[in-house]
Amino acid sequence: MLGEGILKGLAETARNFVGSYVSAERLTTVQYPEERIPAFEAARVFPFLVYDGGDWEAGLRCVACQICEKECPPKCIFIEKSKDKKPDALGKAQFYPARFDIDVSVCMSCQICVEVCPFEAIKMDTDFELSTDDRFGGLLHDRKQLARSNEYYHRIHPTEAAEVDARLAAEKSKADARAKAAAEAAAAKAAAAKPAGGV
Repeated sequence: MLGEGILKGLAETARNFVGSYVSAERLTTVQYPEERIPAFEAARVFPFLVYDGGDWEAGLRCVACQICEKECPPKCIFIEKSKDKKPDALGKAQFYPARFDIDVSVCMSCQICVEVCPFEAIKMDTDFELSTDDRFGGLLHDRKQLARSNEYYHRIHPTEAAEVDARLAAEKSKADARAKAAAEAAAAKAAAAKPAGGV
């Protein structure tokens, strides 16, 4: 029947309208900004950069590999790799982004940058209140504005963050075991090559 979908939609609207007077569960609106609905864990708005430890600059997980910049469909990510290396939060010397900007006026929140990042360095935020009267500079976020702690990541995406931390901890323990085995093998080889007289 022509118009059956329209009638079903109008009936659902009428049910919610009448039901909102007798049941709080049927009330579909809140008095924003005084009242706020908590964001869903799966919500995604714009990307941010994760850092470990207390210093955002030293703890950034990003190593400026530029994969996210290359894969970004609207090309809103701009990265300049550093010329030198510095120790990351785990003490390993890494390149770092001398510049990392995201133009949120162009970003389409597709999450491709998150999916292609091999270092778990970029994630999606749930903060949507980014209004500004500066339509150019105010919507171009630099690495300091993008940096969020791992604790913040755990707060907004607890399930995903716990899985990421467990995976990173397992990878670190494997790397430590390999390094320890290599050091022991080198020490044994050096001891075997040493003359019996011990000069």
